[in-house]
Amino acid sequence: MLLAAGETMAMVAPRAAERLHAADAFRVDAGGAESNVAGHVAALGHPAAWFSRLGADPLGDRILHRLAARGIDVSKVVRDAAHPTGLYVKDPGHGVHYYRSGSAASFLSAADADAVEFDGVGVLHVSGITAIISPSAAEFLDRLMLRAREAGVLVSFDVNHRPTLWDAETAGAVLEPIAAHSDLVFVGRDEAERLWGTATPAEVRALLPDVGELVVKDGAHGATTFAGHDAVFEPALRIEVVEEVGAGDAFAGGYLAALLDDLSEGHSSIDRRLRAGHARAALVLATTSDWVEEEEQE
Repeated sequence: MLLAAGETMAMVAPRAAERLHAADAFRVDAGGAESNVAGHVAALGHPAAWFSRLGADPLGDRILHRLAARGIDVSKVVRDAAHPTGLYVKDPGHGVHYYRSGSAASFLSAADADAVEFDGVGVLHVSGITAIISPSAAEFLDRLMLRAREAGVLVSFDVNHRPTLWDAETAGAVLEPIAAHSDLVFVGRDEAERLWGTATPAEVRALLPDVGELVVKDGAHGATTFAGHDAVFEPALRIEVVEEVGAGDAFAGGYLAALLDDLSEGHSSIDRRLRAGHARAALVLATTSDWVEEEEQE
């Protein structure tokens, strides 16, 4: 089973691929890096759970309903009556606007991490977003990763730098040691260059030589996985892109679902993992949502 942990917010986006100010029809959905990954893993046939804090409000109710409809176990999510559910709004092709200050998830803490159960969990998936939303959330991330390692659970970490939340110099210094202590790391090549000055996948590998499995994504070009002394490259699929936000989560979800297949079958196929990541990302790139519309349940 995969367990994902981190903030999910209510996501508002135009239904068509048009600017926010001109749109008439919108969707209100659940959007968060870690729960997105859990949803993709569940859609591909594996048990997946998500843990975080949500406000005890209608947006929190809507998020739980949406995630449960995707097959995600949300039974352990904490409802916080004192703090609201966060919100973000997409302006297709022109970025994202966040309204998350003081959100329930920003009050995640080490005590929340201690309450998480790892029975039956094979992979923990987290991201660098949690490290910046608040000091207590950063403590939650550190403690949860430590407990997972102690429990023998594989720790998957998506660097997921958000420039609107913190500058590259500060983020790079914080995110590098987190990545270095993870079993599996996802990072964009351009993201790594922004954070650490590494211009090529090989330079990223040189920076993080001890990570068991390092996946460097290079946009429309493709992605490379470094495992031990091996490097495997798989080109991206050629598609017409509508909106890029959420594609990285879809890639990670496809990749991790294939990894869980490999773990259950007792073998390893990096090529298959990369192909599964690209295939899942392609579906999300073709929509304004973070999710695959055909699988959405109303």
